[in-house]
Amino acid sequence: MKLVTCGLPYANGKLHIGHLRTYVPADVYVRFLRMAGEKVVFICGSDCHGTPIVVNAEKEGVKPQELVDKYHDHFQRVFKALSINFDFFGKTTE
Repeated sequence: MKLVTCGLPYANGKLHIGHLRTYVPADVYVRFLRMAGEKVVFICGSDCHGTPIVVNAEKEGVKPQELVDKYHDHFQRVFKALSINFDFFGKTTE
C-alpha cells in the first residue's frame, strides 16, 4: 500500500489557480497508481495554525476557528468540483 499526500492549503483565504500546481499532479499520480493496480491512500488537509489566520480573522471580524472552518469547507467544495478526491481531508487541529 502507498500513502500519498501533498502540501496543506493554509486556511486563511480562498484557493486560487496557483494552488492547482500542488493538487492536480498529486491527483494524477494517485489515479495512475490505482490504474496500475496499486492500493493507495490519498490524504491532505487544511493547515490551521499561524499568524495569518489570526490577522485575517480580525479583518473579517470572526474568531480564528470560524475562519479556519470557513476556508476548510471552501477547500472541500473546490476539490470536489475539480474531482480531486482525497481519501481523507482533515485539519491540523484534529
